Amino acid sequence: MAFQKAAGHGNLPNGNFSSVIYSKKVQMAFRKNTVTGAITNSDYFGEIASQGDTVRIIKEPEISVSQYERGTQIAAQDLDDEDFSLVIDKANYFAFKMDDIEENMSHINFMSLATDRAAHRLSDQYDQEVLGYLSGYKQSALHASASAVNDIVNGDKAVDTAGSDELLSSMKLNKGSFGNITTSSAGDHSIPLAARLPGATALPTGTASPAMVVARMKRLLDQQQVDTAGRWLCVDPVFMELLADEDSRFMNADFGEAGGLRNGLTLKNFHGFRVYTSSNLPAVGTGAGTSGAGNQNANFGVLVAGHDSAVATAEQINKTETYRDPDSFADIVRGLHLYGRKILRPEALVTAKYNAA
Repeated sequence: MAFQKAAGHGNLPNGNFSSVIYSKKVQMAFRKNTVTGAITNSDYFGEIASQGDTVRIIKEPEISVSQYERGTQIAAQDLDDEDFSLVIDKANYFAFKMDDIEENMSHINFMSLATDRAAHRLSDQYDQEVLGYLSGYKQSALHASASAVNDIVNGDKAVDTAGSDELLSSMKLNKGSFGNITTSSAGDHSIPLAARLPGATALPTGTASPAMVVARMKRLLDQQQVDTAGRWLCVDPVFMELLADEDSRFMNADFGEAGGLRNGLTLKNFHGFRVYTSSNLPAVGTGAGTSGAGNQNANFGVLVAGHDSAVATAEQINKTETYRDPDSFADIVRGLHLYGRKILRPEALVTAKYNAA
């Protein structure tokens, strides 16, 4: 039964609520906030109606190049329009109550405020889970520390040599990746990081600099012949602070292009990367801000760089609805966000774990 709006009241009972319009409003606000949507392949076909649905993702084809000799016949390659099934196996929801009296008496548009906040919290949770997945860590509880290294393969591995986290061991940076660091901690510990001051000529012996880490990430992608167009780098606020100390360009958020920035985009081009800042990257223990050699294996942050084609995602704010609260004079509004994600090209992802020295 649809409840009618009481005269003079601005509440949104069932009879005056458009779930389609509201879903679009939340979806638009969601996509303005999420970093994941800016760095992944979201080209899919199929309908997302409920958890467990499957959509199809198209992978870019591999093209062979052959030597040409004059007078010889050219053999045309049959393109393999490879696609794969992406299962929509993740779901998050929001639900809030709008009191009739508060809505009527307030000069503020509560629905607009609630819409923006719901989208922000959904995008936060979405970014945390997906950024954790493509970095090799489990992250489920919002803003909690990363619980463990991911050891559950999502479907089939894209590459047989990938680990249980679906990543390649050769694309993971740690302390042992930098020969100039001669401290006694184990090579698989996190990278001790410190800004390299302007004018410094000799490499430090106890730390790496933020620019050194980014340059190494670039080199690994270059060696994998990953396209230069479409590369991105996602860093946390601690790394960004160190990078700003080392490179003054990061002090100006709009460096390189007018028109403003969004979705966490901090710099349009640094070593060929679009640079995004997010607090939703994995933080193990107390995170990257915990300094000292003794903390390099227990407390650290994780960075990830890659290419737009490396990870596929499909998501939809699928259901929004409202109903009267049977125990009060209020409307309850709720919505369901469904999504799935899959690593397609592990050779186009590189991670680095670090802590502030």
